[in-house]
Amino acid sequence: MSLSRRRMGQLAPTSLRRGTAALGLAAAMTLAGVPAISATANAAVGPVFVDGMAQPVFSTNRNDWIREEMWIETPIDSDGDGRNDRVHAEVTRLRETETAGLKSPVVYEVSPYYAGGNPITNHNVNHELHEALRPGKGWQNRGGSVKEPATDERLAATTATADAEEAATGTGPQPAISTSHESNWLPRGFAVVHAESLGSGKSDGCPTTGGRNETIGAKSVVDWLNGRAKAYDASGREVTATWTTGKVGMIGTSYNGTLPNAVASTGVEGLEAIVPISAISSWYDYYRANGAVVAPGGYQGEDADVLAEYVYTRADKQICQSVIEQLANAQDRVTGDYSAFWDERNYMNDVDKVHAAVLVAHGLNDWNVKTKHAAQWYEALKARGVPHKIYLHQGGHGGSPSLNVLNRWFTRYLWGYENGVENDPRALVQREDRTLVEYPEWPEPAAAATELNLAPSTDGTFGVLTDDKTRVGQPVTETIVDDASKRALALSDAVTSPNRLAYKSGTLTGAVRLSGTPLVSLRMSYDQPAANVTALLVDYDQNGKAKIITRGWADPQNRKSISKTEPVKPGSPYRLDFDMQPHDYVFQTGHRIGIVLLSSDYEYTIRPTPGATLHLDTTKSTVTLPLVGGTAAFTTANG
Repeated sequence: MSLSRRRMGQLAPTSLRRGTAALGLAAAMTLAGVPAISATANAAVGPVFVDGMAQPVFSTNRNDWIREEMWIETPIDSDGDGRNDRVHAEVTRLRETETAGLKSPVVYEVSPYYAGGNPITNHNVNHELHEALRPGKGWQNRGGSVKEPATDERLAATTATADAEEAATGTGPQPAISTSHESNWLPRGFAVVHAESLGSGKSDGCPTTGGRNETIGAKSVVDWLNGRAKAYDASGREVTATWTTGKVGMIGTSYNGTLPNAVASTGVEGLEAIVPISAISSWYDYYRANGAVVAPGGYQGEDADVLAEYVYTRADKQICQSVIEQLANAQDRVTGDYSAFWDERNYMNDVDKVHAAVLVAHGLNDWNVKTKHAAQWYEALKARGVPHKIYLHQGGHGGSPSLNVLNRWFTRYLWGYENGVENDPRALVQREDRTLVEYPEWPEPAAAATELNLAPSTDGTFGVLTDDKTRVGQPVTETIVDDASKRALALSDAVTSPNRLAYKSGTLTGAVRLSGTPLVSLRMSYDQPAANVTALLVDYDQNGKAKIITRGWADPQNRKSISKTEPVKPGSPYRLDFDMQPHDYVFQTGHRIGIVLLSSDYEYTIRPTPGATLHLDTTKSTVTLPLVGGTAAFTTANG
């Protein structure tokens, strides 16, 4: 799973209140209202708040901080060695927690990546649909995959760990797991905890790619911080967390952001806030889509077993091999069906247990952890009245909210300071020109489902996307011939092609904003028992150049249920309803809205031999777009 280390630009704080507050204050205020650092090691100091944010009034010198290493005992034995698994963790806290009675809340990140990763190979995707490949048959090296090196945490993990250890030189005898977050949060009075997920680094247990044991392992750290679990140092001496308030905020990107979702779904007491960045909410939606085997962007052929093998960095390289083999067997790359295996890894099942305040962050162009993960998680939290906020930006994988946004969130929910963040606009969306816009909620409440029809081409080029009624009665069919070697963008750009169908709106006379999840309803028949179906939402600019905005995939054999494969009878028409990835996008004046349909998607789906033929009944096929202003807005702008 790729991970961005880049930071979005700093945002100006949204301040509903101004003022300062302190607990045992020992900091002087300058005339400008900014606290000057004057805390001493023996003073009874506490946090200082300005504009609703904790201020950096504590030492920024790493040599003034206390670093402790420990192993936290969990209630599970996932490696079957007869002993409960232990999670390797490290605390960095202020010296005032030892000398002046300061009690700190905790910013906590847990990761399977801190110890780097193993060389791995991905599954071959060049084979027929619903074909079982023997283990080892036709596997391809990760190096042959399409990648996003600039945002790849897996490739950067070893370097990041080395950098962290170098940065921590002189802070204590123990090597640092990581030093991320420390410079931001310790000067503001927080403590920071880093932990290694089960099966990685110096933790024991086994990696299971989102399995229940990983959730329990990460949760056990929160339990220890609240006195419900035991921890031991390298000598076996018990370590207690007497220095903390017990209030914990989890944060992280990608896998590191997924684990906060998982832990929050247990309802564990003491977890008061989470910031999942580019995080998974259901692992099925990471490796599958509507019954189809679909890759995370940049990692064609990866699956749960491959990722587990990558993060399996504990010293014992044999004890978990049978566990990883079980993953390979249970994940089912043949049918793509939802099963008990995926249900265990679906945090949506337990979203009603979440009480932590959730600040969701996601890139609108993240094709690794796709936007559905953020959208469905956020919608469920919103429906249950959980404190929530969402930050959507124009980048890809990764991209944290600014420090000011994070500070207001953690100040409110970890320090308990009443800064009014719960009354702020719920959505912060970076628009296409990179300006940040606040909205009351997301998706935009004024967005309405707008059903559009597909009028066939009259000249063999592009059909028409219209809100007018198209011909009813006898089917009007158009044909797609599958060719998995053709890229989706090239097919979208092509004026004519037997390998795709494309439909365009008129030239827009005004901007049209999409906010939410596009839906596709197709009436199709197939000349083979299995086929991929792919739908693209495309922006065509003034020159006719295509830009893919979002896409979706489906397996017609799962047309009734993602949990059950039902054979397709060649030649028989079937209804196929599926979703595209959620998005928020403005189609500009002079552009055209496009829908492109194809079969296999080179970057994401299995790639069967070219030649399968799909027939679309345009009279009984529609696309529904969540447009701000609904049908009226489309009709007005559709030139």
